[in-house]
Amino acid sequence: MLDRRQVLAMLGTTALATLAPTALFAAASIKPDDASALLVIDVQNCFLPGGSLAVKEGEQVVPVINRIAKAFSNVVMTQDWHTQGHVSFASVHSGRKPFETIDLPYGKQVLWPDHCVQGTDGAALSKDLAIPHAELIIRKGFHKDVDSYSAFLEADGKTSTGLAGYLKGRKIKRVFVAGLATDFCVAWTALDARKAGFEVYVVEDACRGIDTQGSLAKAWADMAKAGVKRIQSADIAVGA
Repeated sequence: MLDRRQVLAMLGTTALATLAPTALFAAASIKPDDASALLVIDVQNCFLPGGSLAVKEGEQVVPVINRIAKAFSNVVMTQDWHTQGHVSFASVHSGRKPFETIDLPYGKQVLWPDHCVQGTDGAALSKDLAIPHAELIIRKGFHKDVDSYSAFLEADGKTSTGLAGYLKGRKIKRVFVAGLATDFCVAWTALDARKAGFEVYVVEDACRGIDTQGSLAKAWADMAKAGVKRIQSADIAVGA
């Protein structure tokens, strides 16, 4: 029979074994290579302080993204690019308010304040972004009757933006996702990237969430289940 000291020793070993992978991963430095791409999601004026759909602390992601972008030779940026009177706007549904949910032909839709309307200042990328080597901007949500959170597919789950083909054509194997908002466009992008066969990392401190009706916790749970890796910007090797 094991005595108390032996039991405690075994428990300690088990605890260390449980914690070790997390600790080792956190301490590891991920060096992006030519098969890696950074996806910068919707860092636009409407989602920043003073915008019509401002994400709390959204501006804080900009310097983090600018820093880690230096580690990537492949960077893609996205813009929400809605028409006037877009189906996702609460203003076009009589008696409805922002953040209510309705049923549309393609599924559940959260209703939003009018935001990121094509050609407006609100739809513009933040002037503080400093990523001159970004190679592509994907505009999404420009079909009036369907929303588009993901950089890969619109909310109907079948209309492609062409991003998967672009990345695969450039032999990208893993993508790192940052931007706004964690629980919507970032999460949907990460999940669709996994479905498309990419290894996926979400850079937590380079994102901020809206968190309506528990959406942030659900997004992280869904991403973990899909095999998305949750990291911090400090995990990425930046510099020579």
